[in-house]
Amino acid sequence: MPRILFETQYHPPTSFFAEIIGADALQLETQEHYRKQTYRNRCLILTAQGVKPLTVPVVDGNRSEKVKTAEIEIDYRQNWVHQHWRTIQTAYGGTPYFEYYADYLHDIYVQKHQRLFDLNLAFLRFYLRCLRLRIPVEFTTEYFPPSSITSLENLSSPSVIDKRDSLTPKALVATEPDRKSVLPYLQTFGKDFAPGLSILDLLFMQGPAAGNFLV
Repeated sequence: MPRILFETQYHPPTSFFAEIIGADALQLETQEHYRKQTYRNRCLILTAQGVKPLTVPVVDGNRSEKVKTAEIEIDYRQNWVHQHWRTIQTAYGGTPYFEYYADYLHDIYVQKHQRLFDLNLAFLRFYLRCLRLRIPVEFTTEYFPPSSITSLENLSSPSVIDKRDSLTPKALVATEPDRKSVLPYLQTFGKDFAPGLSILDLLFMQGPAAGNFLV
């Protein structure tokens, strides 16, 4: 199977991992300019009040789209780590596998990575281990627009499947991909299955069996 090209994402949705199953490698985009209101700095979790976004603030957000994603710095002037962790604890503290993963996740948070890319990469490597996905992780060294990706020789052998920005936290678009990429499982709140959620939701509910729900 060809390589899969993705942007880094903060606690990616389950569909991210379903997309890379069986790939020869996962290529992470490092040369693009940052884009706001994407999974690059936010995720969706399920709370008693419904689906809630968690967003990592970045330094100089107004100018962020002029900066490479790999160089975007996290804004720690805001107490977002504490807020995110308390929200995750409140939403998932009673789930079957919260205690199983909590310390590992908290350890990544307290490292206080300077760059968003490094924070996302640390969580990604953790999730790949949890899901037992033994996929090499590579990094792009040059930016190519989506229209040229199929003709690249230095990025592809024989080809790259470009999935950059194919997943979005915007509600009207995010529901469809996850309905096809994850089997429904028991969730903490609500009567209907909520698609589009972070891999956190699946891991806390299913633990080591989480990979079996990716299709």
